[in-house]
Amino acid sequence: MSAVSKGLRRSTSRASTSRSSKPAAKRRATAKTDRPKAKRAVPQKSAARKSKTTRVAAKAKAPARKKIAAKTPPKKKAAPRKAVSRKVVSAQKKSPDVRVKKSQKLAAVRAQRPAPAPPPPPRQPTVDESAAMKAFERAHKEFTRGRFGEARNQFRILLDKYSQVSEVAARARTYLAVADARLRTESMLPRDADSLYDRGVIELNRGEYVAAQEMFERALKREPEAAHIHYGLAATRARLGSVDLALQSLQRALDLQPTLRVRAQHDHDLTALRNDPDFDRLVFQPRL
Repeated sequence: MSAVSKGLRRSTSRASTSRSSKPAAKRRATAKTDRPKAKRAVPQKSAARKSKTTRVAAKAKAPARKKIAAKTPPKKKAAPRKAVSRKVVSAQKKSPDVRVKKSQKLAAVRAQRPAPAPPPPPRQPTVDESAAMKAFERAHKEFTRGRFGEARNQFRILLDKYSQVSEVAARARTYLAVADARLRTESMLPRDADSLYDRGVIELNRGEYVAAQEMFERALKREPEAAHIHYGLAATRARLGSVDLALQSLQRALDLQPTLRVRAQHDHDLTALRNDPDFDRLVFQPRL
């Protein structure tokens, strides 16, 4: 092969390589521009190295601090102060002269205060008021004795004479109404002693002890020697708490009929009398 042909081949090869290299370079440039730039990673070796150096420095300083702490003696704790009350301090500060002055001031202030006014004396009743009270007491005695007719008459006289005495007149009207009601019931009550006794037993069983006592008393007025009526009256008075009167009625009943002693030993109506020695003497001790 000749030298001319060799030169032609080289030129053609170079031209082809130059032509082919140009588009490849362009492609590389476009590819570089299209790709996003990646951030560079921060080297971690430096941070690790720094942490190691700080640890070494801290270890080196620690024994030095321990040595300093060993050299300095520990501080002594201060003793706690005793708590002194304010009252003691104030009492120590105040001198006796100040106390005397204060007491004198208090005495002067109390002396200046006005004394409390004495209560007014009680009002004395007038002549009419005292007379009305006496008349009321007389009528009330008749009422408590069960004499309702006589009590009604006295209350009426009191209201005719002393109606201006308002307090006494109001009380007299109340008792007058009760006396009228009792008199009306008396007219409706049976007349014979046995019927009154039966009515008293009914009231005693119902727990109406006041009404039962009234029935037994009325029956005794008709028949004073009836032992069973005296016994019923004793049971009623025991229920009302009148121990002395109940023992009197019981003694009268046992005197009239000694066989009632067995009944009295187990009667619940006489429970209030069992602690009394007179009850034992009447009921449990036989008479010679």
